[in-house]
Amino acid sequence: MPPGLAATSHPALSPADAARFEAALFGGDESREWAAMQQAARAIAAAVLRDFDEIGPLPPEPRILVLAGKGHNGGDALLAAKFIHEKHPRARIETCLVFGERVLRPLALRAWRELSHAPPCRARPCVAPRLTDGENSRPDARSGPTSILPGPPFDIVLDGIFGFQFRPPVEPRIAALLARVNASPARLRAAVDLPSGLGTPDVFLADFTYATGIVKSPALAEENRAAVGRLRYLDLGFWDNTANPSPVPADPPAAAILTPAVLSPLRVLRSPLTDKRDYGHLFIVGGSRGYPGAVIMAALAALRSGAGLVTVFVPETMAAACAARAPEAMWVAWPETPEGGLALEGAHLFRERADRATALLVGPGLGREAETLALAADLAKLSAVPLVLDADALQPAIVGAGAASRILTPHVGEFARIAAALPGAGAVTVLKGPVTRINDGGATTHHSLFGGPVLARGGSGDLLAGLIGGLLAQEPAQPLLAACRGAVWHGLAADRLARAQGQRAVNITQLLDHLAGVLREDVPAAAAGKVTSGK
Repeated sequence: MPPGLAATSHPALSPADAARFEAALFGGDESREWAAMQQAARAIAAAVLRDFDEIGPLPPEPRILVLAGKGHNGGDALLAAKFIHEKHPRARIETCLVFGERVLRPLALRAWRELSHAPPCRARPCVAPRLTDGENSRPDARSGPTSILPGPPFDIVLDGIFGFQFRPPVEPRIAALLARVNASPARLRAAVDLPSGLGTPDVFLADFTYATGIVKSPALAEENRAAVGRLRYLDLGFWDNTANPSPVPADPPAAAILTPAVLSPLRVLRSPLTDKRDYGHLFIVGGSRGYPGAVIMAALAALRSGAGLVTVFVPETMAAACAARAPEAMWVAWPETPEGGLALEGAHLFRERADRATALLVGPGLGREAETLALAADLAKLSAVPLVLDADALQPAIVGAGAASRILTPHVGEFARIAAALPGAGAVTVLKGPVTRINDGGATTHHSLFGGPVLARGGSGDLLAGLIGGLLAQEPAQPLLAACRGAVWHGLAADRLARAQGQRAVNITQLLDHLAGVLREDVPAAAAGKVTSGK
């Protein structure tokens, strides 16, 4: 793993390994656990409020429901509600102490008391109703009324019933409660660490799951995607605090979580003694009469990547219009096929300039004409520089052509098409989806958790390909690093766009205007200002 990734990605662990890690980390010291619970809760509260911005402003008197179990997850959710209340003192908070107050573990009880005594908190408790008089886990009658979900929809629902050591099944009383909550309207549903009941039909259905300190592997499983919703990693400093007694596992993890710190080298001042040629020269080959916009979007993203030079080869009838849209790039008019694609006879245009490139991107808007695809395969064979293959260039005959290292950017359908033709070595695959998975053929798959539904529109992949291509041109010896940085940068810009303007009424090219903001804002506080303990 490149050093730039080893320091800025953190391993995902199974629930059993996470439990062992945390036991070694805290050694049963309740004061450290309490400090960590507060840190986790503050991070959850901040993340929930930040993600709520994708809907719009929180109402003046938001309604918040907290589902709290006996242990640390319940404590996290209760304290998170307290910290949200500090920001929104008119919030109406309803807490459902699912197993009653008397069975709360010490830190969860402390968290409940802090929430319920926080002036002028209007938190009111309730417990999950019993199904029969003989039901186990009988509620504590002193805890308050048993009715929940009255009145208008809740603005925020916080799920902290079960922790990551939950074992199925869900008892009928709790299953009925979760079914009732899932069926009721709520504007944002948030789960702490893992949705309660994960792996069962009775699971809490989250819009966001906030993994505190460690991402637990069930949250990454494809079969759990609908329940987990969007996964957020809240870094509490477990992996980079030298005072921690628990070492990072020596073996390469199967799954690693990318953090915003992977972009830190892009945030530093550039040398005043540099020239545009010091920042790479990306060649882009793409475009067709049927798909003229894709190559323009890829070029615009490449220009924002920090690359010093960008040259784009497009069908000759497109060149003038493209140059007017992005004059900073050099646009080379390429002979066309009768259908408007790139013709084989133009290959000399590439060969004449090939020694100027530090990276090559092939595919955006290319089309699927046989002649054009044959040309793309020839370029992949000829390339002496690393390349990015995207969109229609993701064909079996192209992805395996040539010896240069390469980055492939498929979605699930494209991956199925090329999987059997993937080179054994020298290829990085960026598998796009709700969680983007990046692998270079090694033991570790890197996960980018950033972005969201705002990216589910045409052109998103073209922007990502251009961004990765521009980063690769600047560091051609580091294709895995370029792919990971591109995915994180693209996702963080999408998050900023959604928080600024929502998920619906946007154009995907507006994402470009948020790339600079990602680099100019602080690394999230949880990642920048660690405490010496974790949860």
